[in-house]
Amino acid sequence: MLPTLLVFLVLPAHLCPVDAQGCTLKSLEEVVSRSDGDIIIGGTFPINYNWKDPEMVFTKPPEPILCNTFTSRTYQWAQAMAFTISEITGNRDQNFFPSLTLGFLVYDTCLSLVRILKGTMRMLTGQAKPIANYQCQSRPSLAALVADSGSTRSIATARLLGLYRYPQVSYFASSPLLSEKIQFPSFFRTIPSDDIQAWGLAQLVAHFEWSWVGLLSTEDDYGELGSQMLKSKLQKFGICIAFHETFSIVPTARKIIHIVDMVKRTSTNAILVFSADPFMCPVMEELSKHNITGKVWLASEAWSTSPSVSTNKLASMLSGTIGLAIHESKMPGFKEFLLKPHPLNSPNDIFVKMFWEMAFRCRWPNSEINQTLANLDANSTGDFCTGAEQLENLNSPNSNEPDLRISYNIYNAVYSVAHALQDMNSCVPGKGPFANNTCANIQHFKPWQLLHYMKKVHFRNKMGEEMYFDRDGNPPAVYDIVNWHLQPDGTISYVNVGKFDSRAPKGQELYVNISAIQWNTQRTEIPRSVCSESCPPGYRKASQKGRPLCCFDCVLCAEGEVSNVTDSSTCWPCPSDQWPNRRRSKCAPKRIEFLSYQEPLGLTLAAIVVLWTIITILILCTFIKYRDTPIAKANNRALSFLLLGMLVLSFLCSLLFIGDPHPTTCLIRQTAFGISFVLCISCVLAKTIMVIIAFNATKPNSNLRGWLGPWVTIVIVSTSTFLQVFICTTWLLLCPPFPEMDMKLKIGIIIWQCNECSDVAFWCMLGYMGFLACVSFLVAFLARKLPDSFNEAKWITFSMLVFLSVWLSFIPGYLSTQGKYTVAVEIFGIISSSAGILVCIFFPKCYIILLRPDMNTRQQLFGKRTRKNKKIKAI
Repeated sequence: MLPTLLVFLVLPAHLCPVDAQGCTLKSLEEVVSRSDGDIIIGGTFPINYNWKDPEMVFTKPPEPILCNTFTSRTYQWAQAMAFTISEITGNRDQNFFPSLTLGFLVYDTCLSLVRILKGTMRMLTGQAKPIANYQCQSRPSLAALVADSGSTRSIATARLLGLYRYPQVSYFASSPLLSEKIQFPSFFRTIPSDDIQAWGLAQLVAHFEWSWVGLLSTEDDYGELGSQMLKSKLQKFGICIAFHETFSIVPTARKIIHIVDMVKRTSTNAILVFSADPFMCPVMEELSKHNITGKVWLASEAWSTSPSVSTNKLASMLSGTIGLAIHESKMPGFKEFLLKPHPLNSPNDIFVKMFWEMAFRCRWPNSEINQTLANLDANSTGDFCTGAEQLENLNSPNSNEPDLRISYNIYNAVYSVAHALQDMNSCVPGKGPFANNTCANIQHFKPWQLLHYMKKVHFRNKMGEEMYFDRDGNPPAVYDIVNWHLQPDGTISYVNVGKFDSRAPKGQELYVNISAIQWNTQRTEIPRSVCSESCPPGYRKASQKGRPLCCFDCVLCAEGEVSNVTDSSTCWPCPSDQWPNRRRSKCAPKRIEFLSYQEPLGLTLAAIVVLWTIITILILCTFIKYRDTPIAKANNRALSFLLLGMLVLSFLCSLLFIGDPHPTTCLIRQTAFGISFVLCISCVLAKTIMVIIAFNATKPNSNLRGWLGPWVTIVIVSTSTFLQVFICTTWLLLCPPFPEMDMKLKIGIIIWQCNECSDVAFWCMLGYMGFLACVSFLVAFLARKLPDSFNEAKWITFSMLVFLSVWLSFIPGYLSTQGKYTVAVEIFGIISSSAGILVCIFFPKCYIILLRPDMNTRQQLFGKRTRKNKKIKAI
């Protein structure tokens, strides 16, 4: 039959006599109250927040550490442990070894590293004066330790307990160093590690699109490691730190003033504070005196629901604070349990009397625990406590909702140890996990045996939430996102506005109800906190020298480049067939440019070409009709017909330059123009030569009479044209022109044009044509004064002068223009030179044919010539 397990309760913190200077411990090790039990779960809590180290004098033993500033919030944590064990052993749950009960030992650490190490050794050895590696066998077994509230103290405790493989479950130590199982093999915790918290805070900042934040932290393990991880996570989101200031655990006025000045000068509107609540209060109080408003404070879980920070004097400044808070769940019966303790019913629990004095602002008369603490004196009304006060009628700080968050961690910690004990008690002999398949004895187990079961704990608590430890001893990482709402009475309420669950799929860990957030501004929209305003599409960020990457200038993308996102770091070039729009925010297809009939320039040139073509055809028809008249017969009628026909072709070939460049038009347009123009100039040259031959052949004894036949003109025209045909044929055979799209010649425009392929061939063609024009001009110039009633030499001289002027001006115009304007210049040259020949040679004859028919007679033609000859002879 199993022995009965009794409740073991040790409350050693302040059970001592009192002197005029305050509460001191006569002998911490001697004055204890206990009840025996079979299994003990130890717990350490900072029920007093402040302490005073004794003066170090090495000539006598050190005096006990003095503790003061009792806090009801941390006292509630100790009650959470008592509540959980009472729930397990109070016959409410028969699944946990019903024949056994659990005892607990509560120790007040006062946030002192010395006290927690001393208290831990006392729990391990079971002795009033601990002796290392020796355990009093008369004491019940210590199963595990639920400790501690701070990372620094938990690290010290974990190193000590790890030597003996005693399981330690922390409810508030979040340092990632404690996840290292080689250094801390027996450490577990029910609060997520700070690396998860840092990731959650960074996601929260990124969710609000803040890129410029300040950072404050404490100079301890929690603040230093947490802030470093937070900075690393923020950098992954591209968030810059405007400043990072630390404040010491023992505040100094100089450091506080420096932080206040930094916060006042900074341009950031969002400030992260990674600190425990006792150490940040002096800084916040000083900031409040300087009327710092309009800032959004982001809280780590250590103070996001701390009543000591959200006091009335800080409420105005800190309203709107957003932070990660320890996940909260309602523990059935816990609130009722908080109302049960009473000083008269708990003689061994001096914490109840201390809480009673603070809650009801009274003091116990003639009590061994009479408090002379400064804070109690300040709050006390001077009345004595009677014990008739009712907690039900008091809005007790002991039952505030925020405190239930850490209490819930303690609840899970105790239940984790209980489940490990249950699993160990349920071991089937012969199938155990230890040597020779043995099981551990629930009454006499070794700490490392319980540690084996602690690693495998996995259960759902009464609230239906899953609880387990991963290989690093960490629980499921879940945080509530809380927002500080300022109430009409000046108090702060913590409102859940979201959740962070690291178990969710990537990218879905964070949920925030923005509409439920109350900001510390007069506006409802999310405050801005950026070093530089975002660069719109079409711009890129250019970093400012000597400043973080979040501080930048917006520079317009260069020509040909775009950026289509906000805050782009670079601009990228458009594809070769595209070009940025006016804002340079996207690429649009380039405008294709060619001389088309749809645009005014092309339409005008085409109309001019058609007009001159019609005029030329009308002149040709006129000459055909009056072909038998003397003026039409003069100077070789056949050459005139041929010249007019070539002028028609010259005008019409201009149309090949207008419209879409096709392979066929690119192939023939330059050659058609060159050959037709050479034919025109050859005809003009032949006409000029025939004028000279005809004049000289009329002289007596002239040998040129035989040159008056048609073969001369045929030879001149054929020879001159053949050379041009040879040049053009060679050009087409060796390097024929082709259509191309030039995407680089003009910005934002694709020039659709004919590539002449060979500039040498093109300029040889034009050069030969110019050479013939020069020869024709010189011959005509020499024959301009020959006596003839219808002497064409002077008109040919004018026409060639026009031709040469046009084409000499064409060369610089052709070389200085681009795209369709180059084509327009060439068309203008063709039209101008052709029109010059037509006007100078044929308009005077048309004038005589149509308007002065009396001059279009043989007598008139020869008469004038005879009179001129006579005048010459007389002279």
